[in-house]
Amino acid sequence: QVQMVESGGGLVQAGGSLRLSCTSSELSVDDYCIAWFRQAPGKEREAVSCISRSGGSTYYVNAVKGRFTISRDVAKNTVYLQMNSLKPEDTATYFCGTGTICYWPLTKTDYASWGQGTQVTVSS
Repeated sequence: QVQMVESGGGLVQAGGSLRLSCTSSELSVDDYCIAWFRQAPGKEREAVSCISRSGGSTYYVNAVKGRFTISRDVAKNTVYLQMNSLKPEDTATYFCGTGTICYWPLTKTDYASWGQGTQVTVSS
């Protein structure tokens, strides 16, 4: 099964920044919508942001609007999630996946090819 590969997580203080990366050696990021989801312990996996197949449309969950930015570099076959002004409630494992839709509401059943995730921990 094809899986994406996430990286870039870490431990950061509140107000800090991280940039997550999502890539694959088996598929092209511009053949799919790509979304970032996150899952905190004991909670459901929730959509954070997505970018359309064309790259022309992006969407964000209200909790991250104005703080997170999704982008992609087709030449590097990588989708990024720039996370600024991080808050403790952003702490979660972040996953990226492939899908055919990019609009809200977005659920985990709309996406596949999940990787192992990358842990983001924001300390207060």
